[in-house]
Amino acid sequence: MSGSESHRPVRRRTFVLGTAAAAGSAALAGPLAAPAAAAAFGYTDDGSNYVVDTGANLVFKVSKSTGDLTSLAYRGTEYQGYGGMNSHIESGLGSSTVTIARSGSTILISVTHGTLKHYYAARSGENNVYLWTNKADTSVSATRYIVRVKAGLFLNDQPDSYTYTTSTVEASDVFAKSDGQTRSKHYSKLRVIDYDHIGWTTGSVGLWIVRSNHEKASGGPFYRSLLRHQSADGGGLYEILYYGQNQTEDQRFGLQGPYVIAFTDGGAPSSALFPGTLTTSWADSLGISGYVGASGRGRVAGVGITGRDTAYPYTVGLANSSAQYWGSARSSDGYFSITGVLPGTYTLTVHKSELAVYSTQVTVSAGGTTTLNSIAIPSSNDPGNASAIWRINDWTGTPSGFKNAELMTYAHPSDVRATAWTGNVVIGSGNETSAFPCYLWKDVNSGLLVYFKLTAAQAAAAHTLRIGVTTAYANGRPQVVVNDAWTSAIPSPPTQPSTRSLTNGSYRGNNHTFTYSVPASAWLTDTGQYNVLRINVVSGSGSTSYLSAGTAIDAIDLLA
Repeated sequence: MSGSESHRPVRRRTFVLGTAAAAGSAALAGPLAAPAAAAAFGYTDDGSNYVVDTGANLVFKVSKSTGDLTSLAYRGTEYQGYGGMNSHIESGLGSSTVTIARSGSTILISVTHGTLKHYYAARSGENNVYLWTNKADTSVSATRYIVRVKAGLFLNDQPDSYTYTTSTVEASDVFAKSDGQTRSKHYSKLRVIDYDHIGWTTGSVGLWIVRSNHEKASGGPFYRSLLRHQSADGGGLYEILYYGQNQTEDQRFGLQGPYVIAFTDGGAPSSALFPGTLTTSWADSLGISGYVGASGRGRVAGVGITGRDTAYPYTVGLANSSAQYWGSARSSDGYFSITGVLPGTYTLTVHKSELAVYSTQVTVSAGGTTTLNSIAIPSSNDPGNASAIWRINDWTGTPSGFKNAELMTYAHPSDVRATAWTGNVVIGSGNETSAFPCYLWKDVNSGLLVYFKLTAAQAAAAHTLRIGVTTAYANGRPQVVVNDAWTSAIPSPPTQPSTRSLTNGSYRGNNHTFTYSVPASAWLTDTGQYNVLRINVVSGSGSTSYLSAGTAIDAIDLLA
């Protein structure tokens, strides 16, 4: 039930999911546009719900007993609801204490459920619902808000429309269409850093969730999670504030938001709502638990970064146990600025694409700017700088460039569009990277062969072989055999997420490099012959097929 959408960037890290975005942006299409004859801003009590009229084109209801969003009516059309379910935190909090108050041009609804507090806010004349969620502990397992949208309001023909059939290929959340293509709510293509908002448009109506800055979320800028799903009976838009699937970090607690449910006349939501630009000074005095205004936050700025590989984007991240932030380094000189940071000491990490190549500690104070002199990345920190006899793919912390890599962010490995996972690789063929599969599994393509020649001088010396991985499932890791004459020890598995990853659209785990010291006796001395490297996947865990032990590959090289 998605609109006729095409992924089109409107600015860096922003994707408008709607074909009519440009047309809808014309003539006051943004969410702050007021109708010609605005209704009265205010709220009423219908006995079961607080009914909020924004004074624009939006009226919504919140249950007085549960805090669920029970109605979302825009221009008189009801959008909320499918399958008899409301919109809510998780799958609904259940019995909660719900209160409402008006302060000038703002209405705030407060929901308390045990230690969790959740808020809805409306502003006079806006077609937006602002939301905050303060999670204090693990009494609520994950943290997500789901906007459940009725069927038939948007077209159901998009790649993430997944309930075309009852045929499942994995668990109960990965589906197979009759043409062999796969669908799942997990397949989004996008990392958190890639989008500011997601949603649907008909060309005349747009419904969006504008994400928060994710400061209390986990997983960093490259984390992938479900964003939306569509099915025959309706659709869901998600703001994922914490999710355990393929998670690399401990859960953070505290207030997250605002994130925004925004209606438009078909175009993208106003950029004034995007994380990093949203100004909520009007919320400073509302008494939201855990709220910290702009005056209580600081900034980190770096004058530049040297030692970069300018072929790749660089991202600077800040993280501690309480919060996370990130910003892009300027391509010309590496300048960066990260604003709105809560006071504290953070680990600052510089990423080449998604590979960490530098880290240091920074301290941020309220109202201040921590200015860093030019950061120099040591050459040895980037494994791509090492001299190699041969190398397959660049070291980026991603499997990008390998066979099927792009497809795997939005499809199951069994998808008909995937190229065969088997097939060996010849160094010097010119297609080494594109022929090498992005993932290796014990039960699918273990034993892949790499053929290469060495000069007499090279064959007379020992060499280090490196295999970089981005994540692993069920402790899958590579053991190598050279010319059937030398076999490496089975390496210890690095720490990786314990949930599914390779089959639910994510290669992001903990980057790790396996190194193997291959003795000179393993090489063939005839320079006209190919040496043969066999890469096996070993583990005593896992199931079968694509759920057998496996790993995602970053790069492979033989050092000079």
